[in-house]
Amino acid sequence: MLHNKKTIAVVDDHPIVLDGLVQLLNSEDGFVVSGSFTNGKLLLDFLHSHQPDIILLDIGLPDINGIELFDSIKALTPGTVILIFSNYIERSAITQMLDKGVNGYISKSTSPTEIIRCLYRALEGQLALSPEVEHIVKSEKQLSLDAQAVRVSAREREILLLIASGITSSQIAKKLFLSKFTVNNHRKNLLQKLKVKNVAELISEATRLELI
Repeated sequence: MLHNKKTIAVVDDHPIVLDGLVQLLNSEDGFVVSGSFTNGKLLLDFLHSHQPDIILLDIGLPDINGIELFDSIKALTPGTVILIFSNYIERSAITQMLDKGVNGYISKSTSPTEIIRCLYRALEGQLALSPEVEHIVKSEKQLSLDAQAVRVSAREREILLLIASGITSSQIAKKLFLSKFTVNNHRKNLLQKLKVKNVAELISEATRLELI
């Protein structure tokens, strides 16, 4: 795949994980590990005199926040390919790092073969996501499309939040100085817009779409 060996720096605060990664990467013909570190400071010290082709980075380090560390790495070695290697695969963490411009995001539960595949993909200029992470990203995109398809007015959202709080149409009407008829009309419109049949489904779908 690659004619010259690509240098990789690996950062993980768990020595067993770190040793396993180093062994895996050094056993692959296309790669050589130029440095392995258990915290962010050691990596940054290394980057003042070295510019690895790739950095495989755990963002759950004890000394430096993952986002701050990413920014520091890019300042020191802007041309380095950076892939996140982490147990943190919550949607918010993935989205945040992808927005920052990482070249890939790999779950620590990923198989060795898949880790290597992701590294090669990143070097080819592709966004490299392990299968578990890719599923989360695709779900996020679908959620965004679904949410965009639902147009809810400010008043409807206000009523939606009150419905979710468990109060009745009469109580909502009194709270918002509206007629019960008007509130029921908004409730009916919300059921239609979110394509649900009852209040329980309405709250569930509104939660999924992050409307409440």
